[in-house]
Amino acid sequence: MFDDLRRRYVDLAQPRLGSEVVYATDDFFADKSRLISPEPPVFVAGKYDDNGKWMDGWESRRKRTPGHDWCVIRLGVPGEVAGFEIDTAYFTGNYPPGAQLEVCRSDEVIPGEGAGWTVVTHRHDLKGDDRVWFPIDHADPVTHVRLHIYPDGGVARLRVWGRVLPDWSKVGVDEAIDLLAVANGGRGIIANDEHYGAVANLTAPGRGANMGDGWETRRRREPGHDWAVLELGAFGRIDEITVDTAHFKGNYPDRCSVQASARAHGSPEEIAKQAEAWPVLLPEVKLSADHVHVFRDELAALGPVKFVRLNIYPDGGISRLRVVGRVAI
Repeated sequence: MFDDLRRRYVDLAQPRLGSEVVYATDDFFADKSRLISPEPPVFVAGKYDDNGKWMDGWESRRKRTPGHDWCVIRLGVPGEVAGFEIDTAYFTGNYPPGAQLEVCRSDEVIPGEGAGWTVVTHRHDLKGDDRVWFPIDHADPVTHVRLHIYPDGGVARLRVWGRVLPDWSKVGVDEAIDLLAVANGGRGIIANDEHYGAVANLTAPGRGANMGDGWETRRRREPGHDWAVLELGAFGRIDEITVDTAHFKGNYPDRCSVQASARAHGSPEEIAKQAEAWPVLLPEVKLSADHVHVFRDELAALGPVKFVRLNIYPDGGISRLRVVGRVAI
């Protein structure tokens, strides 16, 4: 289930989009910022701080007064939320028995009660050391999420799965932008192998922090090559492709190529099958270690496209893929 969520949506609450936990009624035992950490939660035996056992998540103290605890997450970019993932990993005797979620759209950093908060889930029961998915039906753009826990306790991670909704009216007709950037609605759909790094990292802002912050496949011991399929945030005419192998030195791909299409449909697996026959946007080109490769003159004139397939030969790691073009919607 959770692999399917990553294929269909992006985590709107990820810090690299600029999202942050801006308020919590109480985070005595574990800082509220850890709630949206991109890494999977961990447990460190024997680790304590001044307030008690160190836990990887958001944890409030034991409530001795009426009420319950809650926190507010400000999303870095507006988006359409499809659902929420609540992870109580390693919280066994200190997880909250219940949770509920609200959303709103606001220009305020910490929206007040008059911001038009909308309750989008029932009050759900939670279990310790568990992951649960709560789908919602809410098509309006969202900028903030409010997580209520009843009455107190700890949550390791909150993922806000959905789609980025860029304001294309603010983009000039001839303005060149990275159409694959996650902040512009780009996303990874599927890859044949994600052994060391997720395809979603290809669309992240900035250069990769390390080898783990990219897409890397295992060492291929059989014929063929590895590939990834991604969706642009909008139809666009492509002017430039950048392939960044930052930090990949002994494990970068020897070569790469890019195919593209205006249309694709079906499940990620069905789209992957269609992608095999897509026309070539960038023919096979040589790559080098830890380098930013920029391709312009090599690109074919395919017209507006919406999907790309990145082929790497035979295997290896790439930090970022940039597909720069002009919006054609």
